[in-house]
Amino acid sequence: MFVSDFRKEFYEVLQSQRVLLFVASDVDALCACKILQALFQCDHVQYTLVPVSGWQELETAFLEHKEQFHYFILINCGANVDLLDILQPDEDTVFFVCDTHRPVNVVNVYNDAQIKLLIKQDDDLEVPAYDDIFRDEEEDKEHSGNESDEGSEPSEKRARVEEEIAEQTLKRRKRRDWEARRRDILFDYEQYEYHGTSSAMVMFDLAWMMSKDLSDMLWWAIVGLTDQWVQDKITQMKYVTDVGILQRHVSRHNHRHEDEEHALSVDCMRISFEYDLRLALYQHWSLHDSLCNTCYTAARFKLWSLHGQKRLQEFLADVGLPLKQVKQKFQSMDVSLKENLREMIEESANKFGMKDMRIQTFSIHFGFKHKFLASDVVFATMSLMESPEKDGSGTDNFIQALDSLSRNQVSGLRPVMEPCACHVSGGTWTSCIAAWSSPSSSCVPHSRPSPAASAPTSSFPRGPSSTAPSWRARQTLCCSPGQLP
Repeated sequence: MFVSDFRKEFYEVLQSQRVLLFVASDVDALCACKILQALFQCDHVQYTLVPVSGWQELETAFLEHKEQFHYFILINCGANVDLLDILQPDEDTVFFVCDTHRPVNVVNVYNDAQIKLLIKQDDDLEVPAYDDIFRDEEEDKEHSGNESDEGSEPSEKRARVEEEIAEQTLKRRKRRDWEARRRDILFDYEQYEYHGTSSAMVMFDLAWMMSKDLSDMLWWAIVGLTDQWVQDKITQMKYVTDVGILQRHVSRHNHRHEDEEHALSVDCMRISFEYDLRLALYQHWSLHDSLCNTCYTAARFKLWSLHGQKRLQEFLADVGLPLKQVKQKFQSMDVSLKENLREMIEESANKFGMKDMRIQTFSIHFGFKHKFLASDVVFATMSLMESPEKDGSGTDNFIQALDSLSRNQVSGLRPVMEPCACHVSGGTWTSCIAAWSSPSSSCVPHSRPSPAASAPTSSFPRGPSSTAPSWRARQTLCCSPGQLP
C-alpha cells in the first residue's frame, strides 16, 4: 500500500517503537539512511542498522532479528519483489519500504496490512488496476441430484443440466480470457526495469514536512540524486527536474543562513548551485586523466582505439591547452588557463559532438578549505564502500562510507580522491586505498577477478532466483589515472 501521509502513517507510528533498518549498499541508500538517522536522533527513536548487499543477506538478517522487532524499514531494496512470499513474516510484522527500483511488485501495492510503500506517487508508476490482477476464487456450484427432483419430468431435468453445463463452460471461458489478459498486463508492466525518485530526496521531503530539515540533510539529498545521475539510473529530464526542486531548497537554506553569525566562520557549510563540466574528479586529478577516465568522454572519443587517442589529442589542441598543463594536477595549472577553462572546453566539445559536456550540479564549501562537487563525493563514497582491501569486510566498508558523509569526517574524503584511480569498467569508480600508506608506490594491476567476484554490493535483482548479471558486474582493473584497461 502506498503511504499518502508520511508523517502520520510512517514517522509518528515509529516514534514509540524499536525499528530495524535494512539499508542497501549504494550511495543513495546511504544518504537516505543518514537523513533518517538524524531524524531518529532528534526524537530519540531506537533503531538498529543492518547493511545488506543481496537477497540472501536480507533473508538471513530478517531471520536473525524477526523475533525482536515488529517494524522494519527497507531502503533501496524490497519494492520490486513479493516480500511476504520471500521473508514469510508473522502477521503482526510491518514493512516500510523506501526503494527506487521499479516496477513495484503488485502484491506489495495492494497489501494494506503489512507492506507500506514510501514512494512518491507523482512518479509515472502505471500500476495495473486491482480487478485486472486479482480475482476472488468462485466456487462452482453444481446443481445436480440433491435438489427436489422427484416431481420433475426427465425432459425438465435434462434442460436444467444443459443450462448448468453451458453456464459453467461460459464461466471457464471468461476465466481463461481474464488470465490471458492478466498475463499480458503483467508482462507490459514488468518487462522493463528502471529507477524512480531518489530515496534520499524522499527522506528529505519527510524532514521538510516536519520542519526538521537541516543543511546537512539537504546535501545528503543532493548526493543521493547525483548518485543516480552518475550511474545512469535516471534520465536527463528526470535529473534536471529533481535538480530544480533541490535548487529551490538550496536558495531557501542560503537565505535563512544569510544573517547568522557563523555564515563566514571556519565551521560553516555552504551549498551552491552551479554549472560545471561533466568530468569525473577533474579538480582533484589532472585534466587529461579525467578525460580518459570519464565514461562520457571515453565513449565519445572511443579511447580504447588508436583513432580515439588521436581524437583526444585533437580535442586538446582545439581547446588550446598545452599538454604540459593538461597532464599536471588541476590545482597546479596556470591561473590564466583555469579562468576560462569551462567555456573553452564546452565550445570545443560541441564541435566534437559532445553537447552535454556542461551539467547542472551542486558544490559544497566547508569553511575556507574544502570544496567538493556532488559527483566528487559520490565517487569517493563509492570508493570507500567498494574498497578492494582484503582485510576489510563489507560491513566495515559500509560503516566507513556512511561516516564519510558526516561533516566532521569530510577531511577523509580528499585522500580517497587523490592518490591514484582505479577504473572499474562499466561505470563504477573506486580508489586504490592500499596506496594511501605508500604514496610513492606505483599502482600495480591486480589479477582479474571473476565477474561474480566483482559484482557490486548493491545488486538487488528482481528476485532471489534471478541470475541476470548487473550492468556493473564487470571485471576490475587497478591502473594509474589515464591508463585504460
